[in-house]
Amino acid sequence: MLRFKVSVEDLLRSRFALSPALDLCLLLRSLAGHDRPLPRAWASRLRPAFERLRRETELNAALALQAPQGGPNFVAPPPRGLNQTWADDLAMIRATPLEAARLEFATTATGPLARDPRVREVLDSPDAVARIAEAMDQAWHELLAADWPQLRAICERDVVHRVGVIGERGWATTIESLHPSIAWQAGGIEIGHFPQVGTVRLAGDGLLLIPSIFVGNIAAHLEDPWPRTLVYRARGTAALWGEQETVPQPDALTALVGRSRARLLLALDAPASTSHLARGLAMAPGAVGDHLAVLRGAGLLVRARSGRSVLYRRTPLGEALVAGSG
Repeated sequence: MLRFKVSVEDLLRSRFALSPALDLCLLLRSLAGHDRPLPRAWASRLRPAFERLRRETELNAALALQAPQGGPNFVAPPPRGLNQTWADDLAMIRATPLEAARLEFATTATGPLARDPRVREVLDSPDAVARIAEAMDQAWHELLAADWPQLRAICERDVVHRVGVIGERGWATTIESLHPSIAWQAGGIEIGHFPQVGTVRLAGDGLLLIPSIFVGNIAAHLEDPWPRTLVYRARGTAALWGEQETVPQPDALTALVGRSRARLLLALDAPASTSHLARGLAMAPGAVGDHLAVLRGAGLLVRARSGRSVLYRRTPLGEALVAGSG
């Protein structure tokens, strides 16, 4: 069991962030067979490009750095916040000193792939960081960039939901809602059935929480340069994958309000903006806005400003309609 010892000061400094580079690494690990397999439709769509990149680029060098329980920090640098972009991550990867990268090579590049002559030539070269960064950039653009707006919207909505839970029910409930194996016990966070064991002190630095599309279970960063971090599966990922969730089936609701409006009502299990809904459901923003206006006029939704965004949420009538359609 892994335990984080948490003080009040730690909670005050805890925060959320998004990490495009981390999700790219997790995607690559899944495609390479190291982690939880992707859903069949996603694997079938992405695998041909993935295998071509392995043949035509230095991607195998990046894959050789992925150990069974993780990979090097420099290919997935710590994110600064919720506005992190792939361009931010790529700049940090490219800025990694060669000496620091080689220290990580020594501890992570230990599997059979690292002994491949072509991979070894990359890892031993003076421009290893630049070549690995270029391979990662090509993988981003061919495997993940097209889907990232939708995936990012799911992660952003997850954060909106978690922040709302913090406000309504506190940090303990929020932390326990991240995964069934996580419990709040006597001033600490305990994770059962976790590969690492022991107690980690946050020492007033807070906990970094990162929603992810591709993490299979729950993951953690416990050593510098990362802050102490929990990576958890974002709400809405199962629906994206087409897996079973405890979400009402939309058939009856569709018959009543139409398919697009039913999808929007079902998607609003947590407050969301027009842009979040459009990206998350792959719908045109204008169409989303029109449907939201109709649903709001029918008394099924209300809206409220949160910072620079306008968030929509279901009214009690909307909740009853969704519940009755299951």
